[in-house]
Amino acid sequence: MAKSKSIKEKGKLSFTRYFQKFSEGDPIVLTRNLSFKNDFPLRMQGRTGVVIGTRGAAYVVKVNEGNMARQYIVKAINLKKIAELKK
Repeated sequence: MAKSKSIKEKGKLSFTRYFQKFSEGDPIVLTRNLSFKNDFPLRMQGRTGVVIGTRGAAYVVKVNEGNMARQYIVKAINLKKIAELKK
């Protein structure tokens, strides 16, 4: 897991990732954006889940951890859409 950006990407913010839209049922992966110094828990890095709704500008994501389903509220900059969710 990267702890810093590469030299070519330092200071850059991708507006396409910042303003991306998701709908309910979209499979996503949680990825930490290193441009923002927010409190993104490292245990959430790389987890896959499904968008189940919105809350303001953030999205409510359902992630299965073991045999428990958990819900996280994550901003769009830390989400990445994937083609298909593996089960």
